[in-house]
Parts: sequence; structure tokens; C-alpha cells
Amino acid sequence: MRLQNFWVSTVGLALAASMVACGGSKETSSTSATPESPAGTAAGQKVDAATAGNVTGTVTVDGAVPKNEAIKMNADPACMKANKDPQFQETYMVGSDGKSLGNVFVYVKDGLGNYVFDAPTETAKIDQQNCRYHPHVFGMRVGQKLEIVNSDPTMHNIHAMPKTNSEFNTAEPMPMKTEHVFNTKEVMVPFKCDVHGWMNAYVGVMDNPYYAVTDKDGKFELKSLPPGTYTIEAWHEKLGVTSQSVTLGAKETKDVTFTFKPVGASATN
Repeated sequence: MRLQNFWVSTVGLALAASMVACGGSKETSSTSATPESPAGTAAGQKVDAATAGNVTGTVTVDGAVPKNEAIKMNADPACMKANKDPQFQETYMVGSDGKSLGNVFVYVKDGLGNYVFDAPTETAKIDQQNCRYHPHVFGMRVGQKLEIVNSDPTMHNIHAMPKTNSEFNTAEPMPMKTEHVFNTKEVMVPFKCDVHGWMNAYVGVMDNPYYAVTDKDGKFELKSLPPGTYTIEAWHEKLGVTSQSVTLGAKETKDVTFTFKPVGASATN
């Protein structure tokens, strides 16, 4: 009897050891696994909407800017037909007050630390319409889908010329849609059409959602920023960049003004 009991006990211990070596039961495997880190800790901090604030502002130009160049579309009858009025480049979008500046890309350049942001679900879009790019300046996120549309009854191509991301040059017969995704932050990526040399546009590819393009009155808004100190930069395709530091408290709204000064322009009162 003693020998039988000893044999049963030995077999039981061997089976138990075998189960441990193979990972055990589902319950044992589940409870012994390393738990995932809670959201907003190891991977980065999420913005608390209850304490977030806003930065609003205006971009102005101090001095006279060159006149926008006239566009000659007579090489393509479809472009001529689509544009009855004289066309000009959108380089300098100055408001009726002579000071406010549109088409300026404004964004948080630094200060977000380890904040993380949900990936955008909407698709960014640039349209080739009436032989112009719409919009002329815009922003999107790293990894966000960009839809490139040709709405014209003529051939276009979109030629992206980034410095950090991969260059692409896509022909677009009429009508056509293509898609592209940028994998790296880059401010700014220029676009051009090799078929119609006057067509150009710019996109800011961001790793955060805090960016805007000034309207015709030079206005912009960066919403739902967490409290902190930030470097905010304003970019213009010809006038360059200017930046300033902004400290934002909980639920606070700060209003800032960026001023560009054209080279050779005299100061105005």
C-alpha cells in the first residue's frame, strides 16, 4: 500500500511539473502575464480637456509686399475656359486693411513633451480645380490619408518635393483620385504641377493636432492646448518664419500677434 501511494504521489508531481513547464492552464497563463501599461502613462500623456486652453491670434505684415504675379493659362484651352477673369498667384494674401496676412501656417513647434494624440480618422484633401490647387496652404497629420483629386477636364500631375519624406510624382488624367500618406513630420512640403507651371501648394505634416492656416483677415486659432509653455511658429512661403513663446494656464485663452516684415520694407506707424 505504501509503495502504491508513493507511486501515485510521484506521478502527480511529475504531471504538475509538466503543466508548469508548458505554461499551465489558461487561468495560470493569463494571471502570470505582464499587464499592459495603463493608457496615458508609459506611452505618453493624454490631454485633459477639462484644463485645456486656447491660443488665438493674428498674423500681420509690416510694410508693402510685392504684387502677386499674373498667371498666363493660354497654353491650355481647358484652363482658359475655366477662368474667365485674370488669375494671380496666392503668394501674398493681404487683407483689406493692408496688414492682415492670410495663407500663413501656424503651429506648435515645441513644448508638448510626451503628450500623445489619437490618430485622425478623417481624410485630408487637395483638389486640382480650375487649374489651381485647393487649398493653397493646409495641414495634416503624420499617417493621415491624403486624397488627391483632379476635378478638371485636363491632365494634371502632382509632384511633391519633400526633404524628409519620400518624393512622389503622380500623373492624374481626368477625372482621377489618388491617395498618399506622409510618414514623417515636415514643415513644409511643397507641391507643384509639371504640366501647369503656375500651380503650387504647401502642406504642413504634423505629429500633433495643433496647427492652423490664417484666413483672409490673418486670424487663426489653436484649440484645446494643455497648460504649458510652447514655441509657436508662423510660416509664410516667401516671408519666412517667425516664432514666439507662449505660456498657457489651465482653461486660459491667450491672444498673440505675429508680424512679418518684408525685406527692404520701411516700418509703418
